[in-house]
Amino acid sequence: MREWTYEGLMQELTKTAETKILLVVLDGLGGLPISEIGGKTELEASKKPNLDELAKSSMLGLLEPVLPGISPGSSAGHFALFGYDPLRYYVGRGVLEALGIGFPLQEGDVAIRANFATAQYEGNQPIIVDRRAGRPKTEETERLCAELKNAISEIDGVQILIEPVKEHRFVIVLRGEGLGEGVRDTDPQVTGRPPLTPQPEPDNPENRRTAEIAVKLIERTAEVLRSEPKANYVLLRGFAKRPNWVSFSELYKLNACCIAVYPMYRGLAQLVGMKVLDFEGDTIADEIAALKSVWNDYDFFFLHIKPTDSRGEDGNWQGKIAVIEEFDKNLPDILALKPDVLAITGDHSTPATYRAHSWHPVPVLLHSRWVIPDPEVKGFGERTCAKGTLGRIPSKFLMSLLLAHAERLERYQA
Repeated sequence: MREWTYEGLMQELTKTAETKILLVVLDGLGGLPISEIGGKTELEASKKPNLDELAKSSMLGLLEPVLPGISPGSSAGHFALFGYDPLRYYVGRGVLEALGIGFPLQEGDVAIRANFATAQYEGNQPIIVDRRAGRPKTEETERLCAELKNAISEIDGVQILIEPVKEHRFVIVLRGEGLGEGVRDTDPQVTGRPPLTPQPEPDNPENRRTAEIAVKLIERTAEVLRSEPKANYVLLRGFAKRPNWVSFSELYKLNACCIAVYPMYRGLAQLVGMKVLDFEGDTIADEIAALKSVWNDYDFFFLHIKPTDSRGEDGNWQGKIAVIEEFDKNLPDILALKPDVLAITGDHSTPATYRAHSWHPVPVLLHSRWVIPDPEVKGFGERTCAKGTLGRIPSKFLMSLLLAHAERLERYQA
C-alpha cells in the first residue's frame, strides 16, 4: 500500500495553470482584547473599510501555525504557510539572516543571528536591560559591526565574519574545520536577567568546539563594546548550517517570488527557492509598487509586511493599528491586479498586550471565485474569523487550499 506524505502528495497532484496566487503576510497579525479600546483587538479596532468589505466576499478562518498552545518563531510560522511542516523542517535563524543579506554561505559555515543589546554590570556579571539596545538605526549597527570586524577576525583558528543586517540585528559566521550547529541561544528572552551561556546540544566534539568559540566571541565583543552607551553587549541566536530542502517550485510547480524588506524573511524565501526581489524603499506602498512591477513575470507572490509584528513586540497597540490601517489604504492597489487567489494572514500572533509571539491562532482571509462567503460576516477580525466558513486549520494546509482555489490540483484517486 502506498503511503503519502504531504510533500509527496503535492508533488503528485499539482499542475500548471494560468492563475496567479498572492499570499500577503502581515507579520504578527493576531492580537488580544485591549481594555483601552473597548476590549477589541488591534485588528478589530482598526479602521479598515477595504479589508472589511473584502471579507464579506471571502472565506474567513483561523490558522494554527504549529500546534495548539505552541508559540511559533517567525521561521516556523512562515515555513508552515509555505506548506513545510514546522515539526519536520527546521533551520536556525542565523542561516536565514545570512541568506537574507546575500551572504555567500559555504559548506560547513555556522551562521549566527546576533542582536546588539544593553547590559548593566553588577561587578563582572552583565544583566540584560534591553534585548534590542533601543532598536538602533541600521547606520549605527553598520558602525558597530565595522568596529567588531576590525577587532575580531579569528578565534582558535576559526575565521569570524561579521555583517550588519537591520536595526539591532547582525550576522556572525564562523568558518573553519570541526564546527557544529547544536549550540543553545544566549538570549534570555526577558530583561533583568544575565545572558545565557552557550551550551552544546547535544554534547558532541563539534558542538563543544563551537560553544567554546562562542564564549570567547562574547567576551571579545563585550570588551570592544564596553564603552557604548546602549549597544554594549551581544546576544547570539540560531546557530545553524544551511540545509538542503525540496524547493517550492518542485513541490508546487510554481514560479514564485518574494517581496520583503527585512533580511530574515528574504532569507526564508531564498531557502525554499523563491526569487527574492530587490526594490527601492521600505514602505508598504513601495512593496506594492514592486509587486506591480513584476506581476506579469511570476505566478506566486509572497508579500511580507513586518511592522505589525514590531509594534506588537514593543507593546505599541496604537502603532500596530496604524500599520493595519496603512495596509488597508493600499489594498485597492493590490485588488486592482486581480489575483485569482488572494490570502491575507499572519505567520503568528503578536498581541501588543503580550509583547511577544503568542500561541493564539491567526486570522486568515481567502478570496477567489470559488469561495463560500459567510453572510453574517461584517468585517475582518479575530472573532469573525473564528466563526468563518474556512474553519480552524493548521497553517501547513493553507498552500493546498490556495492551489485548489487556483485550479492547480488534480483530483486525488479515481
